[in-house]
Amino acid sequence: MPRNADRTRDRILDAANRLFYGEGIRSVSVDAVAERAGVTKRTLYYHFKTKDELVAAYLESRDQPNLALFAKWFDEAEGTLADKVEAIFANLGKSARHRKWKGCGFLRTAAELANMPGHPAVKVGAAHKKKFEAWLGRMIEAEGLPDASLLARQIVLLMDGAFSLVLVHRDPTYIEAAGRAAAALVARSGAGTAHA
Repeated sequence: MPRNADRTRDRILDAANRLFYGEGIRSVSVDAVAERAGVTKRTLYYHFKTKDELVAAYLESRDQPNLALFAKWFDEAEGTLADKVEAIFANLGKSARHRKWKGCGFLRTAAELANMPGHPAVKVGAAHKKKFEAWLGRMIEAEGLPDASLLARQIVLLMDGAFSLVLVHRDPTYIEAAGRAAAALVARSGAGTAHA
């Protein structure tokens, strides 16, 4: 694809990111994305054959940056494995205090498409969640803890549950409480004591 085409595609994806994340995928039309990107609808459809393809690409564009951010928060945290896991939640809690924060885009999209389990965006979201869980399992396993996969899954359950409750109650302290619970699970498994 020529460089201009790549830039146009990136502009469309940037517009889709802002609109889909901010307003939801069902309430945002292809026309609105094209207008925000400064392109014609025909140009948008040149790059993305359907709205479904655009929604899947929106989530794909969030996949690696989100995973990299979690890894950064984990790596930058000092202390035990429990402290590092809790740091991910603490940083999510800070993000949730931002006025533009709308929760996890992957979960929100899956909820909007709950009646369409085969939708390409649902598959992208599921793959993202599995990648995070697998990465977390590797970090836990590297510390020599038993049942690393199960512990990673339990932490993911706490995280996604906290995301849901923050959207319901608009209270980021749910994420912080989930972080303390995740740290306690890790500490009980033998990877150090979480701070109070």
